[in-house]
Amino acid sequence: MDILSLQFLYALGAIVIIDLVLAGDNAIVIALAARTLPKDLQKKAIVWGTMGAILVRVFMTVIVVWLLKLPGLRLVGGALLVWIGYKLLAAEEHEEGQDVSGAQGKQTSFFDALRTIVIADAVMGLDNVLGVAGAAKGSYLLVVLGLAISIPIMIWGSTIILKWVDRFPIIVYVGAGVLAWTAASMILHEPLMESLVLGQPVLKGLVYALCLAGILGLGYWVRKRRALRG
Repeated sequence: MDILSLQFLYALGAIVIIDLVLAGDNAIVIALAARTLPKDLQKKAIVWGTMGAILVRVFMTVIVVWLLKLPGLRLVGGALLVWIGYKLLAAEEHEEGQDVSGAQGKQTSFFDALRTIVIADAVMGLDNVLGVAGAAKGSYLLVVLGLAISIPIMIWGSTIILKWVDRFPIIVYVGAGVLAWTAASMILHEPLMESLVLGQPVLKGLVYALCLAGILGLGYWVRKRRALRG
């Protein structure tokens, strides 16, 4: 595909739009995971978490055709995202002056956050990979450009969200709600589920309600109990 052709430019524009739309929830996950860390580790978690997520996306892009054949992939991914969203919301946040049990404790917390970022991005990045691969129409150059474009979007977006979380803690719940909505959407777009909920708006609503309750409801309850004990 000629890089100066209208076809190439149109495909690149489509990939940019896909990244802008779909990288938002990835930025939310990175910010929510990094918020539990001390200030000196937050930026490092954002950068390394994004790099790890991009490596996973490269691998997923290479095997995207095989991934499409896996039955129940989106269903499992959506359920896993509900669990990750709950863990992120219920996680105890680090406060300035709080004891972090030395360097080993800080490193453990850092790698826990890093693992959460990579796993969550792998789950949510599935739709991004499918979208980019579809728009690229077999062009590896476009796939690489799509991955390169997503890096600054996720790093910049998660840094901004993290700053907002410090000023407006309610954003933690908004972010968790976005993850719940993303999880429900993944579950409902699973081919095994689509035939089941076809023409059944009540069932679709129930899936969204269960995902929201699983993340926001349980997460709020755990945070409330912790506050009462503290």
